[in-house]
Amino acid sequence: MLPDLTQYLWIAWLVLALIFVIVELLTLEFTFLMLAAGTLVGGLGTNLLSAPWWLQVAAAAGVSALLLFTIRPLLLRALHRSSALIPTNVDALAGTGARVLVPFIEGAGSVKLDNGETWTARLVDSPADVAVGTRLIVRAVRGATVEVTVPVPDPKENTHG
Repeated sequence: MLPDLTQYLWIAWLVLALIFVIVELLTLEFTFLMLAAGTLVGGLGTNLLSAPWWLQVAAAAGVSALLLFTIRPLLLRALHRSSALIPTNVDALAGTGARVLVPFIEGAGSVKLDNGETWTARLVDSPADVAVGTRLIVRAVRGATVEVTVPVPDPKENTHG
């Protein structure tokens, strides 16, 4: 005669919840975390109340679905709200100040950025007679060349000393 394995079903619920937690640690999308919580609350909870196995499965599926469609979107929204888009690397160079190192000839020259890097530069929307040491602003990066322009003076600034 075979033993009644349903009395050990609580072990299966714990193992399944542990597997879901491990998979969640690899994916970090809150999907398997909701399945693990549904497994523990629905499956193991009804098992502890001595419910039949089919009711345990139904409760685990129901609680998991409820958590997936209610709590998971709230958690994802809270997670992504705090992660603002911050430009890095080349994308962060736009708006950076620069000084002319080599005079511009036909719109091409060399500048030293405020971060200390020296770049080949193309002068855009500015007069061609920019002297060495003149302050410029990086508008964009095009390959290995930065597009620079002469900064527009702020009318609110007092330039009369």
